[in-house]
Order: sequence, then structure tokens, then C-alpha cells
Amino acid sequence: MDRADIVHDNFLRRVAAGELPAGRAPAGPMTAVQARAVYRAACVSRALDRQARQMQRAGTGFYTIGSSGHEAMAAVALALRPDDMALLHYRDAAFQIARAGQVEGQDPVRDMLLSFAASVEDPISGGRHKVLGSKALMIPPQTSTIASHLPKAVGAAYSIGLARGAGRPEHAVLAADSVVMASFGDASLNHSTAQGALNAAGWASWSGAALPVLFVCEDNGIGISTRSPKGWVTAVLGSRPGVRVFSCDGLDMYDTYRRAVEATGFVRRARKPAVLHLSCVRLYGHAGADQPTTYLSRTEVEADEAQDPLLHMVRLMGQAAVMAAPEALAIYQAVAEEVAVHAAAVVLRPRLGSAADVMAAIVPPGRVGVPPNAPSSEARAACFGSDFRTMDDPQPMGRLITWALTDLMLACRDVVVMGQDVGVKGGVYGITQKLAARFGARVIDTLLDEQSILGLAIGMAQNGFVPLPEIQFLAYLHNAEDQLRGEAATLPFFSNGQFSNPMVLRIAGLGYQKGFGGHFHNDNSLAVLRDIPGLIVCCPSTGAEAAMLLRECVRLAREECRVVVFVEPIALYPTRDLADPGDGLWMTRYPPPEARLGIGEVGVNGEGDLAIVTYGNGHHLASQAAIRIAEQGVATRIIDLRWLVPLPLASLGTALDGATRMLVVDECRRSGNVSEGVMTWALENGFHRAARLTAQDSFIATGPAYAATLPSVQGIVDAALALHAAR
Repeated sequence: MDRADIVHDNFLRRVAAGELPAGRAPAGPMTAVQARAVYRAACVSRALDRQARQMQRAGTGFYTIGSSGHEAMAAVALALRPDDMALLHYRDAAFQIARAGQVEGQDPVRDMLLSFAASVEDPISGGRHKVLGSKALMIPPQTSTIASHLPKAVGAAYSIGLARGAGRPEHAVLAADSVVMASFGDASLNHSTAQGALNAAGWASWSGAALPVLFVCEDNGIGISTRSPKGWVTAVLGSRPGVRVFSCDGLDMYDTYRRAVEATGFVRRARKPAVLHLSCVRLYGHAGADQPTTYLSRTEVEADEAQDPLLHMVRLMGQAAVMAAPEALAIYQAVAEEVAVHAAAVVLRPRLGSAADVMAAIVPPGRVGVPPNAPSSEARAACFGSDFRTMDDPQPMGRLITWALTDLMLACRDVVVMGQDVGVKGGVYGITQKLAARFGARVIDTLLDEQSILGLAIGMAQNGFVPLPEIQFLAYLHNAEDQLRGEAATLPFFSNGQFSNPMVLRIAGLGYQKGFGGHFHNDNSLAVLRDIPGLIVCCPSTGAEAAMLLRECVRLAREECRVVVFVEPIALYPTRDLADPGDGLWMTRYPPPEARLGIGEVGVNGEGDLAIVTYGNGHHLASQAAIRIAEQGVATRIIDLRWLVPLPLASLGTALDGATRMLVVDECRRSGNVSEGVMTWALENGFHRAARLTAQDSFIATGPAYAATLPSVQGIVDAALALHAAR
């Protein structure tokens, strides 16, 4: 017999017989109206859990991870305001139902059933996934099972304080006195994202930053089949400096509400982080297919079932003279009937049917806003200081990126920069130098934790800022890549475009640093970024190009709500020369502030029959190689891709018009990188005289062999001449 049916039958029998579990008497500020609201939300949540299992057995439902045992979260919902952002654990249906009761026009029963049925009418995901979430309820959907939403909760909370001090962004959604709540399970507490978020919250609080975030750890003592060691969660939560801990009994809705009110009041008043440690039970096992008796004894399972929080609610309401047991039983049964009636109708509603339908929400809709300022020449001169007098002189890429960042922050007050060492130091390579002096709190020095840096950006983006986070080196992205893949890129998809987190992630990377750093400072693989749906990846090769591309990337974020990665070739930051030492031919002048290079635009230099398609450092190398190739009587054209994801294939096709041979020069590894996409497109479109020269599938060495595994000028010359000679 399904444990859900056993728990249901036990509830009916025990309430009718008055066999209620023992416990403390009700105490605290919860009113009778609130108690009834919590109980009804709990009954709805329980009925939905049972209905989900019935729908799955009938082949009409597709999700059975339930909230049974965690119904006290309805009391937590009442302790918060409906406009407080809530990033919910997947067992928090009762929270969303209770919050829906505080907002006009909501129908949480139908909404959640549509989600179970994967209907296109599901108001949050449009049938793409069963997620808790609601635009009207300030609940962005979460798909995390490992607390990967906690870093962005820290970011959203930080944005509230920044908006108070540095100016409220046009698209801000959180009030100046809002609290951000993020809930998670006790097993997820062990994940690096949870540990990092708690650490970042404590670090920021200890540093004096305003950070109104409330974490709720729902401790049912088990993660699927693995028990949390006794006392472990309490010890871990209590060891976090800068984070205050409140504890409550999730079997007692009065105690839960009292402690949640205290915790929320502290966070809202002090603007400091806190954790509410909510002890509870898990009923039914992890999900529909999970049989808890395969890894727990029947005695253990039945002990948890005997502590059903709904039974405790009936006892507590009776003791408080709020509701007698017969009325509580009648409400429970009426709610179950209501849910069943709705379910019978919902399963007939339409579902997604085509790839186009599924993919329609990968790219979020754009937004209309106030255009960027057009600062006067006098304002720019005052901001840039002595730099302003050198803007007509050719400069290397690094300096032009600095100037582009300055102009962007001057024109767009919602743009913020964050990362390790980006403030006073100005970044490892000086790219953000002077920004902190020029823009103050909008330049944020973070702790050393890439997950927290990206989480900060994601959360701030959800409150109207346009973050420009910096990851110091491409190899360091791998510590936090799921924040892009699992969080930032999926938010529009799982919210049907209702939520977005636009940003431009700057990453210093790629190879060719002479003798410095080895692999960890010269990572040359973009494969991890190439298969994330909706992500845009851009890579400049000259200073002027970098400035104009960065402006377009920020426009894409501000206006089209896109997540963009801007890969900056470290070796080109200081590069001045092209062919000969001192020629200065790779430096460029700073383009006017309004000049941009649109998404999909490629660069073309030359008109030769032999096209060299490349990007980044490859453009510099190919330009050197072209001089030697010309000495052999062979004309080339160099096509600088600039946009690496998605590949600018239409523009590439136009740029190749008249060429009969194509050499793809890819400074990244042979496997999984840009050259594979270009070569595949060429062959699929009948361009067969094509070859590629790539880096080896190797890590990069330090010292004299720093470039041994990478394409070289001579290698490009040899490959180009061989391709030219081939028939």
C-alpha cells in the first residue's frame, strides 16, 4: 500500500477518534484567522501531494516530489510579506499556497495542478517543468535540488542595500525594507553552494554590509536515503559568524510562526542575515517511486508518520479554541474533493507539442526602459581625469576596456561591477583600475568565491541592476559554472520568460601569456560555455573592437535581458605591436561612446581567395601570418568571428562570398570548441575546401613551452599554404 494512502487513512481515523499526538500547548502571536489559514494551506498541500501520485499512476501527471511533512512552511509564509522575494525549496508548496491567500486573484490549486500535468497553461513554466513559482507572489521558480539558489539570494539581498545607497534601478522589484527568503533541505546544507552562500552572507555582514536575507533550513533529518548525523545541522548552522540562528519546531505551527516572526523581524530591522532552523518530518519518502521501507525500518517510517504535522495542527487548534476536530476533518475532506474536481479538468488541458514550443522561453522578452544617459564632454572629462587627454592616442586593449567600462558606468546608473580585487587594486591586470574611485559603491570587492560572485550578480540582476561580474581567470569559472548553466540561463526557461537575470560576465582567459601561470592562468577551452541554451559568448581581438563589443553586450543585457559572457584575451591586454617590435600597429584609438558592433557582426580584413576564420589571439596571429603568406603570392582575407555563441553563421557566409578555401584557426582545444561548429557548418553547406588548425587537447605548460600546444604564426602559414596548394 502506498505510504501516502496509509498516512491519509491514519489522519481520517485518528482525528475522528480524537487520537492526536502529544505536544506543547499553543503559544505565541498567531491569531485564530492565521491558524485557520495555515491549516487550510496545509490541507491543500497534502491533497495536492496525493493527487500528484494519482495523476502519475494514470499517466496524466509527471511530478511526485511532495511537501508532506513540511507544511509548517505555511506559517513561515505568514511571517513574511507577499512582496518579499522567496526562493523556495521544492517541498514548499504550503508556503506558496499560504502566500497566495494573501494576494487577490490567486488560484494555487489550479495553478499547481496545471504544473503537475505539464500543461501550457501552467502560469509559471508554461508546461516546461514542475516548479514552485509565481510572478504575482514574488516567487521566482527554482529547479535546484542542491541549494544552488542560495548564492543568488545573497545577491538579491545585497541589491536592496545598494539600491538605497547608490540609487534605485529603473527595473527594481524589491522595496527598500524587503527581506529575501531562501529555503533548502538539511541534506543540501552540505553542498558547496549552501556553505558558500552562508559564508558569503556572514562575511558581508561581518564587513558591515546590509544583507537582509533569511535562510530557512528545513531539517527532516534525511536526504533521500542518507540520514543527517544527529546534531550535525545545529552544529553547522551555529558555527557561522555573522549569521544569527533561530530554531523552531515544524510540528508546531504556533512555535514556527512565533520564531519566523522573530527571525524576519530581526532581518528586516537589523539588515543582517539569519537562519531559521525548522525541524520537521518527511512523509511518503523522497518521491513517488521511492519506497522508504527499502532503507528505513518500518518502525522508523511509522514513527515519522505518527508525528504528522496536520495531526498536530488539529490538536493545537483544538487547544486554542480555534477549531474543533470535526470541523478540521471536514475541511480536510472538502479540500481533497476540491483538488480532485480541479484535477479532472486540468488533465484535459493542452501540453507542449513541438521543439519550437519548448524552446520559446529560452530567450527572455526584452524590456522597455529609459535609454542610457549621454554624458556631456565636460562630465566625461571630469570623470576620466587625465585619461581624457589621451583618448585620441592609440592604446592597447586593456586600457580601452577600462575606458569602455567607465563610459558605461557613467551612462548607465544600473550597471555595477563586482569581483575579487576589482576595487582598489583594479583587478589582476588593472582593467578595473580607477572605477572604485569614480563610482564608489557600484564597484564591489567580493570574497574569493566564484560561486558567490556569480550568485551576487544573478540576485542583483533580479532586482533591476545590470551586473558586470568579473572572474579573474577562465579556469576559475569551473568552480562556479553551474551558476550560469543551472541558474542564470534556466530562469527565463522555467518561468516562461517572466523572470530574467541579465548580466555581462567578464572573464580574463585564453593562452599566450609568455612564461606565466601555466594552465590555471591560461585556460584555452570554451567548451563549457558552448552548449548552454540562451547564453551569448563574445571575444574581442583589438582594443577598439573590445570597447564596441562590450557596449553591445551591455545593451543586450539592459534591453534584451540576455546573459552574456565577454571573454577577454589576457595576452592581448598589453599587446601593442603587429609585425615588428615598436610598430604599434595592434593598438587602436578609443571609439566614440555611442559606437557599437552589433551581435552577429564579423570583422573582415582583405579580399583574398583564402579565408582565415578566427577570433581573439588567433586574429593577431593570423594577421602576422598573412604578411608572410602574401610574400608567397597568396592573398588572404581574415574573418574575425567576435561572436562565438551563437556562431554568426549568416555573417560568416556573407564574409566568405568569393572565397574558395577556408582555414579555421582556433586557439582553443581541438575537441569541443569553436572550430568544430564552424567546420560542421561549412561541410553541411557544401564548403568542402576547409581545414582547421587548433590547440592540442592538452593543458598549457608554464615557462618556455607556454605556446607549444597552441597555434603559431608559422603553423598558420604552413596550414594556409598547404590548403592553397590542395586541389
